[in-house]
Amino acid sequence: MMKKIYVPVDNSDYSDASIALAIAFAKKFGSQLVGSHVYAAKMHDVRFKQMEYTLPEEYQDEVELEKQRRIHDTLITMGLQLISDSYLEVMKQKCAELDIPFEPKMPEGKHYIKLVEDIQASDYDLVIMGALGMGAVKDSLIGGVCERVVRRINTDTLVVRDLDPSEEHDGNILVGIDGSPESFSGLKTAIQLGQMFNKQVEAVGVYDPYLHYIVFNSVVNVLTERAARTFRFKEQEQLHEEVIDTGLAKIYQSHLEVARSIAKEEHNYALKITLLDGKAYEKILQYTRKTNPWLLVLGRIGVHNEQDADIGSTAENLLRLAPCNVLLVSQRYFPQIDVKAEEILVWTQEALDRMEKAPPLVRGIAKTAVHRFAIERGHSVITESVIDKAMEAIMPERASERLTRVAKEIAEQQVLASDAVQTYICGECGYAAHNQQPVQCPVCSAAPERFQMVNKDSLEHIAVDEGGAAAEETFDGVRLQWSEQAKKAIRRVPRGYMRRNVKARIEKSARSQKIGTITNAFATEIVNDSMGEAAAVREDAPELRTLQSQATDPQNAAEIGQSFESLLQWTEEAIERLNLVPAGFMRNITQTRIEQRAQENNITEVTLDFAARVIEDGRSLANEVLGQYYQKPNQE
Repeated sequence: MMKKIYVPVDNSDYSDASIALAIAFAKKFGSQLVGSHVYAAKMHDVRFKQMEYTLPEEYQDEVELEKQRRIHDTLITMGLQLISDSYLEVMKQKCAELDIPFEPKMPEGKHYIKLVEDIQASDYDLVIMGALGMGAVKDSLIGGVCERVVRRINTDTLVVRDLDPSEEHDGNILVGIDGSPESFSGLKTAIQLGQMFNKQVEAVGVYDPYLHYIVFNSVVNVLTERAARTFRFKEQEQLHEEVIDTGLAKIYQSHLEVARSIAKEEHNYALKITLLDGKAYEKILQYTRKTNPWLLVLGRIGVHNEQDADIGSTAENLLRLAPCNVLLVSQRYFPQIDVKAEEILVWTQEALDRMEKAPPLVRGIAKTAVHRFAIERGHSVITESVIDKAMEAIMPERASERLTRVAKEIAEQQVLASDAVQTYICGECGYAAHNQQPVQCPVCSAAPERFQMVNKDSLEHIAVDEGGAAAEETFDGVRLQWSEQAKKAIRRVPRGYMRRNVKARIEKSARSQKIGTITNAFATEIVNDSMGEAAAVREDAPELRTLQSQATDPQNAAEIGQSFESLLQWTEEAIERLNLVPAGFMRNITQTRIEQRAQENNITEVTLDFAARVIEDGRSLANEVLGQYYQKPNQE
């Protein structure tokens, strides 16, 4: 797998960590290591010539200048070679002690150019290099040499950010799956590394149901009346809410299921999978900060990129911001189900013509979904009817009708919405079902006890208790009720694009879950999540303190096991008491109620006595308002 590993060195801390990691890899895979240090003698020659006018008068003679130039060139070249040799000698000795084959290289020239030339001309299986070099300063995210090299090569590259030895890091290996061949190749590499280094591997997928709503919400105010009628915002948003978003979630879940099948069938490995919603790089970044992995594995380019792209935007952002080692995979692997589909399935011309009508960015995803559906159902010819059935399998019922008869569907949905009294929200992925508790989540396959019921009338009662509710109209004419406390929650977000985006995200989530009233708990959860994302990527973003981090004893904090956010100080005992409340909607509303009561009484620290008193006072109201949680698997 990794017969020859290339390691650029420069005597920095990250270089030393790269050498240590390369040696660990070589011991596991029996690899040959190639160490390289580039020295720039000619750069010093240019600088010397630029400074010649400052030499004393006796050195300004033409013959004497030539003599000084030769002396300078010889000394500089010899000195830099000796430095390079010293850097590589350290790596050479370590390899000799462990009987690891080693080859030193000392090219002269511009650092990144020579590294790229060598990598492109050689048969290296992996490049391991530090994220930063000798020029690193306090605010450095990634070094210029590292970034330039990564953009110009197609060899798998492990960028080292963790300075601790691999055996001292108990974190797992996290691999991003988006359905691209590069991500599936990364999965196979991650599993092999996990087995070699005895580390758990987890696959994470991210889909974004919020982007189009935010875009629609921002563009509606700049379109002319005629353009707005032509674009049909209301119909477009209805299609997204009822068809595209749910279908997108199922497609990304299917990518994860395929990843799990690859792990089981090809590696006999039980793979953990996680589906998240939101902006891909932000969600993965948050997840890395939460789980502290040893290694993050990503495809160099994603499912939406062209093959000639140097690096995808998600990979680029995570390469800069992820707090762990990052492995960028350029190799491609096609799952057997997709290879088999290409070999045995025949498309009719009508089916091909119909697929061509799909937007280019989603055409590949749609074709993969149809392939997998056809293989699972035993079809050998893909017709338009097979496409219809495939779309129905990943979208809500009557999806085809919704695509062709939008106006009628909107009218039907308005009637259904008026009758929908109860919403059941999946605690794993956020999928919302209406009127009947699912026996299984269609998106993440969660069990029925993971669904929590939210009653429409209950939310209205909560809104009254939170200072009353007022209706606001969204960009496409839908009216949502906002409690007074929910409005205050949104004001915590800085003015401008950030507040607009967070408000749009709250509206989108409420509409997707068929919740007509936005309470403080509902809004606060999304506000905290969005503010946390901003704090993760911007130093100037408002920071939120986690309750867990406020515990004075790290061991006790670990035992508490609860990671959530608050602007108030909580004692460990108060957190433990709150954690006795069922997780999810009920715990969120309980936390919000305690903090509101604390603020009303000018209390800055929530103690056990205070939290218990508020919980006891609100117990009867909570039972009446929230209804029961379905926690028994066999309960109807």
